[in-house]
Amino acid sequence: MPDRALSTPLDDSFERYLQDKGKGRGGDGGNYRRNAARELERFAEWAAGDRGADDWTGIVPDDVDREPTFDDLDERVFREYARHLGGDRGLKQNTVQTYYRYISAWCGWCVNEGYLEAHYAQRASAMAPLPEDDGRKPGDQQAWTSEQRHALTRHVDERARDAVEAYTTLPEDTDLLDKQRGRYAALKAARDRALVFVLAYTAVRVGELLRDPNDPRRRGVRWEDLSLDDGSMDVYRKKQQWDAASLPDPVISPLRSYRQLVDPPTDRWPVFPTFDQRTLAELVREELAERGEHPEVIDERREAHARDLLLALDENIRPPSITTDGARSILQRLSEAAEIDIDHPKHDYLAPHGGRRGMGEVLVRAFGYTVAARYLDNSEEMVRERYSHIEAGELGDVATEALEEIDSVPQ
Repeated sequence: MPDRALSTPLDDSFERYLQDKGKGRGGDGGNYRRNAARELERFAEWAAGDRGADDWTGIVPDDVDREPTFDDLDERVFREYARHLGGDRGLKQNTVQTYYRYISAWCGWCVNEGYLEAHYAQRASAMAPLPEDDGRKPGDQQAWTSEQRHALTRHVDERARDAVEAYTTLPEDTDLLDKQRGRYAALKAARDRALVFVLAYTAVRVGELLRDPNDPRRRGVRWEDLSLDDGSMDVYRKKQQWDAASLPDPVISPLRSYRQLVDPPTDRWPVFPTFDQRTLAELVREELAERGEHPEVIDERREAHARDLLLALDENIRPPSITTDGARSILQRLSEAAEIDIDHPKHDYLAPHGGRRGMGEVLVRAFGYTVAARYLDNSEEMVRERYSHIEAGELGDVATEALEEIDSVPQ
């Protein structure tokens, strides 16, 4: 191996690695890139002695004044880092495994790129200090139960119906701003209802439905992506390609009535726009300024509307979709308002991914793994693994029935 490669500082390789692993043009997007960048930075700080126990001085010899290079890496370094992750940071077992995998993947890339001669991070001695997985099974992850799904959808449906009725039955002589406030409340309630129904019944991944700030290709579904007559929706799948997802009957009516209320200026409008006032205020100001409006005129236009979202609708200023984090905040608010009983160690609300898993359980129990896999856009093998607790329970019932039958036979 060239001496030049061995003498290369570790962090000189990070950007190339992250570009290779990133998504979008130039490899600048993607959650994996963001998470890997974070862990590589932590590893570099630890290697330099800036992170770790008080007596840890880094991987460079004490009598040498330079930053860590690839010449300093061997399996003992990765063994020590595995020990650091498991002991010094107080992380859960599976989290330690996940963080170490980011560093291990970078190490493997470095071998392929000629920075290292061997994949030290994958050697048995290097991985020995890693804790075993904490044993959490897929069936332990949150899945909306039928009772929870019905309670949440019933709550948002009643809330939306009340808000729409309050708006549409306003007297004709109602003040314009009061009418706008009524429309805004109806729009927000109808958006929340449509979002909950889509998450509850389509089993679409929340990252395929909404905007991901770290991946420019995931800009959130738009009205042009929906075909309510056909019962389908085009989404950018986890496998990095566009594909059609099914819109079952329970979802059609909330989406149709919501669209009628929104009356989007174009089909390129997001189905689930943000209602964040700060974001919309900045967007409206910038867009109207670019159109040549003077600041005082912009202020007058904004004052004439109860909310900037309504001005955006009037002027066809397209807002961004809510983010996946935004969806979690909405569901936290709605779960609390609906007073839903939730007993889960990690989430005290109905999390977005729980809707997908809950629908997966329904499909597996009703139609088996093959049909469920097609609807969930997963391999049958993965579905069997993630919902193995269902099969185990069914086999347990079979065993119980067999025991009762055998035990009932006189000996």
